[in-house]
Amino acid sequence: MSAVEIICKNCGADTLLKREAVYDGFTKTGEKLTCSGCGFEYASESEVPFKAKKAEPVIFTAADRSAKVDVFDKGENRRLCRYCANYIVNPFTQFCSVRKKEVQATDTCSQFKLNSGETGKPVL
Repeated sequence: MSAVEIICKNCGADTLLKREAVYDGFTKTGEKLTCSGCGFEYASESEVPFKAKKAEPVIFTAADRSAKVDVFDKGENRRLCRYCANYIVNPFTQFCSVRKKEVQATDTCSQFKLNSGETGKPVL
């Protein structure tokens, strides 16, 4: 059940539209649209007097945005454990099979070996 602001035709109240599913057994056959204040039932959604939504004020424009920040230089991320062939992930830990210790995806080491299925590009 979801609600939307309306001004009811019947009672004139600034209220909410109540949507209730109509079922025939276990099959949904439609929706019943009623005023949550007086219970007036609308025959279809086109008859519902939805309240006009005011436009939100524009505070920031595209000119206010800062320049895009690149975290990695070109190829810099190619040595992250995340892209290493020896990096093992399971639901409980991240593990390096060479150093036999727990690691993080952003760790690096001198024994890095690029995973053949990875491109070395950051995942966004």
